[in-house]
Amino acid sequence: MIRLIAIGKNKDKALQSLEKEYCKRLSAFVKVEVIEVKDEANQHVERESEILKIKEKEGTRVLEKLKKDDFVILLDLHGKMMDSETFAKKLDGWQGQSSNLVFVIAGSLGPSEKLVGRANFRWKLSDCTFTHLMTRVLILEQIYRGFMINNHRNYHK
Repeated sequence: MIRLIAIGKNKDKALQSLEKEYCKRLSAFVKVEVIEVKDEANQHVERESEILKIKEKEGTRVLEKLKKDDFVILLDLHGKMMDSETFAKKLDGWQGQSSNLVFVIAGSLGPSEKLVGRANFRWKLSDCTFTHLMTRVLILEQIYRGFMINNHRNYHK
């Protein structure tokens, strides 16, 4: 089972369609679930103490969705970058460690310290900045690509 936990709701119809498409493709290999967790308003956050409170609230909501035996991959600007082949190998190894892989996209202010502490692996998707909604699609596509590579299917070029 693979779960993607994301802070915030996807209201973009085009990106919702892409999310569904990759979930459908992945269903040939694994059960996939996308879980949306309520985000906190943070448009005018200026003080560090306010930022920490928001990160803690959002982090707590994510942590409540996690099970003890989940293997958690946190999308993190301070994580490790990988090419697709390396990711595919990691994905295969992670599946050997746990039947429940959970990819987590924190809120726009970043993950809480508790969430960072719970992560089994911290993954930096890119040096580029993407919207949280686009990141959801990119992660699902990379997971699909990983399964295609690991199953010697013609997709990855």
